[in-house]
This record gives sequence, structure tokens and C-alpha cells, in this order.
Amino acid sequence: MIWSGTLIYWANSVYKITMGADVLFRFYPPSVYKTLNIPHRLAEGMSYHFVFMWLFCINGLLYVAYLLFSGEWRLILPAKRSFREAFLVVLYDLRIRKQKPSHVKYNGAQRIAYTAVILMGFLALVSGLVIYKPVEFTGLTTILGGYENARLIHFILTILFMLFFLVHVIQVIFAGWNNFRAMVTGWEVVKADEPIEPKNEHEEK
Repeated sequence: MIWSGTLIYWANSVYKITMGADVLFRFYPPSVYKTLNIPHRLAEGMSYHFVFMWLFCINGLLYVAYLLFSGEWRLILPAKRSFREAFLVVLYDLRIRKQKPSHVKYNGAQRIAYTAVILMGFLALVSGLVIYKPVEFTGLTTILGGYENARLIHFILTILFMLFFLVHVIQVIFAGWNNFRAMVTGWEVVKADEPIEPKNEHEEK
């Protein structure tokens, strides 16, 4: 999605950080476009973006449906203590705090991040529809403040998704290979001499 969106962005590369008449930072300067061979691939980018948009949408709907019907949403939505816990998690990750905060399945930082990503995915879909068909989705266009505002929201969300992915990769590296394997396969390898904590009362008995 990000790659195909970059191909589309080439056609109207307007976002930059300026101070007066001076450009301090430009997203995707011409040299980047030339190096990555991005110019003149607008139609290709739009085709890929629309195809993967359906996969993105269907995958998101299935995931949200699973959370609702399985009851897993209770473990993901932030609780009252989540924000304080998230702060302690940040201190622990920065090696400022030695003791790791206790949690059930997801810590406070994860709860906030995963809930935010779900909302970001929904907003990315809505803003994408506005960019694609601003007239047909007039109501959504008005809610998002117009076409240009929807395009800016879509662009900012892309940056946030990339930052989320980057932080996730860094955390996986710190957590070790076993944690990464558990994320991909859904099961975790435990050494024979390591005690296994009971999951519920039946297992405890």
C-alpha cells in the first residue's frame, strides 16, 4: 500500500516543511523519485493501490469481527491504568526503569498502540474513499474538511503506520527471536526446565 501510494504521490508531490520562502524539508525530493524509478508510474500505482485496498479492508473487517466475537477486544482496549502503565513501559524500554511492568496479555503501551492502529486503519479507508470519489462521498468529504484535508490526513496516517512498523521491529529485536517466532506462528517455544504458569483454574488443578 505504501509503495503504490508513493507512485501515486509522485503526480502531485506537494507536502513539505517550510519557513517563510525557504523549504526546510521536502518529502520525496526529485532525487529520490529518480533513484527509485518512481516517475511516470501513476496508472500502475493506482491499479496496485485499489487492489491492495480491498485486501486491507477485508483483512481489517475480519480482524475487528474476530475481536468482537472472541471477546479479545477486552484485552486490547485501553483500561484506566493503561496510560500510566504505558509510561512505565516506555521507561523500561529506555532502560531507565529496571522492573518490567506486570500485565495480562498486552501491556498498557500495546493496548493504546493496537487500538490506535485499528482507528488509523478505519480513518485511512475513509480518507482514501474521499480522495478516490470526493463527489460520490460528499458526506464523508465534508466531515473530513474537504478533499485537500482528506489527502493530508491520508498522508499523515501513512507516516504514522511506518513509525508504528519501525518501533515494532525495534521492539522485536530487543525481545529476541523466540518472541518474533511467536508473533508469526502463534505459538511460543518454552524450555523444559522453565515453569509454565497455569492459564486458568482448570489447568491449575
